[in-house]
Amino acid sequence: MIKIIAAVGKNLELGKKGDLIWHLPNDLKFFKQQTLGCAVVMGRNTYNSLPKKLPNRQHFIITDSPDFNKDIEGVEIYYDFDNLVASIKKKAETEDVYIIGGASVYNQFIEYADELILTEVDASDKEADVYFPEFDKSKYEKTVLAFNSDNEISYTHVKYARK
Repeated sequence: MIKIIAAVGKNLELGKKGDLIWHLPNDLKFFKQQTLGCAVVMGRNTYNSLPKKLPNRQHFIITDSPDFNKDIEGVEIYYDFDNLVASIKKKAETEDVYIIGGASVYNQFIEYADELILTEVDASDKEADVYFPEFDKSKYEKTVLAFNSDNEISYTHVKYARK
């Protein structure tokens, strides 16, 4: 199954200046719990923003930069979106594959995702410079997974399963 996982603000904010907007430790634990042992798909900038390769997860990276060539065990680099989609679809037949960002990767994969696992943050940020794509919620079955808060910010973990 192909799943998108993201934390979004009230206006679908994702980040600003190459970083997350909110520091939500329990949401990071949720992300780890969801993606551990699964494949993760991301853009080059998202990969570069990580402190290190995410343990116990196979990485698929899409980039248009021919200079980006990391020879790291468990990391597959794709320069062609169609080739990446073919690999992801095949992998998703037997295991969950999570699309973890950034914004352009979410935009490219939203039509392929069977589920959206969103942390809906009860806050907004006018300085955000990247946003999650708009999507038609009527095409999904919504399930609230959990309520939580960190640093006086409330948020809800929600699963949108394609109908």
